[in-house]
Order: sequence, then C-alpha cells, then structure tokens
Amino acid sequence: MTHRIKTLCSLIPPCTSFADVGCDHGYISEFVLKTNLCDRVTVADVSKGSLKKAQTLLSDEIERGRCTAVLCDGLEKISPDTDFVLIAGMGGMEIVGILERGFLPKRFLFQPMKNTETLRRYLVSRGARLFRDFTFRDDKYYDVIVGERNGYSDYSELDFRYGKENLERRPQAFLDSLKDKNEKQKQFLERLPDGAKRDAMSLIREREAILANR
Repeated sequence: MTHRIKTLCSLIPPCTSFADVGCDHGYISEFVLKTNLCDRVTVADVSKGSLKKAQTLLSDEIERGRCTAVLCDGLEKISPDTDFVLIAGMGGMEIVGILERGFLPKRFLFQPMKNTETLRRYLVSRGARLFRDFTFRDDKYYDVIVGERNGYSDYSELDFRYGKENLERRPQAFLDSLKDKNEKQKQFLERLPDGAKRDAMSLIREREAILANR
C-alpha cells in the first residue's frame, strides 16, 4: 500500500455500492471490502491482464458475491445508480472522455495524472460540487478531486488552474509542486521563442505570487 493508494483509500466514504474503474491491481477495492465501507463492489478495466490481477486478489470476495469483475471501456458496464465511483491513474482528458461516453456519477473520486484543469472545468460545467481538490506527494505530485453530481462549485480562473483547496489551505505538497515547476521552466526559458517565453514568464510570476501569498 503506497502513500498514493492510502491517500485515495482515506477519501472513500461509506457507500451502498462502489465501482473502481480502471481497477488495475484492485488494492483499493480490497480495502473498501475489508473495512466494510461498502458491501457491493464492481471492479472494471479495459485490459484483460489488469482485470485478471484484480480478480485474483479479490477471488474470495467474488466467490462470496460481494464483488463483480467486468471487462469494459470506462463506465460502459457500470450502473448509473452506483453510489460512489473511483477513477484513478488516468489523464484528465481521458477521464472526461469516459464521463462523456458514460455518465457523471452520484459521488466520485478522480485522481488524474495530468490535465487536472481540464477535468475541473468539465465537472463544474456539468454542475458538480467539488468538496476536495488538492495536491499530495508520493515521490511524484498527484491531484485528487472528490465531489458529487448535484451541487454548485464557485471556481475562479485561479481555482481552475491550481485547485480551490490548494489555494485556500496551501498544503506543502502543492507549494513544493509550484516551486518545482518554476525551477524546471526557468531552465528552458532561453530556448523558447519570444511568444512562448512571455507566456512562461507569466505563469512563473503567477506561481511566485501564490507562493508569496499575494
């Protein structure tokens, strides 16, 4: 159980039904069942190999009827009535594509690997309420979004770019990620054409202002 997996597990509430979309190994679903957060779990993956790993890990729960494994693309075989849906380890645009082809879950936990801003904008445009939206670190930096289908999120442009909770609570992982991004971007400034250099400098100054809490 890596820090990343533990963090995701800590954000899952008790629910009537749970779906792990893109389940891979199935560790999070195992946690949900072992801690009795939910009695009915569906693990889904588009990869036969990944789904097989989860089926092996959860074989006892599958035999007991508490877990169902489905081979499918995204939410294709997931019931829209599922109480809580996890999608982790995919790009933000890929998650948006899954939601567009399927449905916006009642409650959800998304952990995009990139393009988090795109995902935030999509969720808010669909009328979702985002009540956790922050960055954490486990060797790399990860963003995580927890929310529900019906509600309202008052997001500014900065909130969309950086995460509302990050800007309000300023977790250390978020601040460190800004410093790292600025350091990396400054290394390549001189190689950029003028237009791209101006855009990069604008982002660097924006991050510096956030770090200075201005």
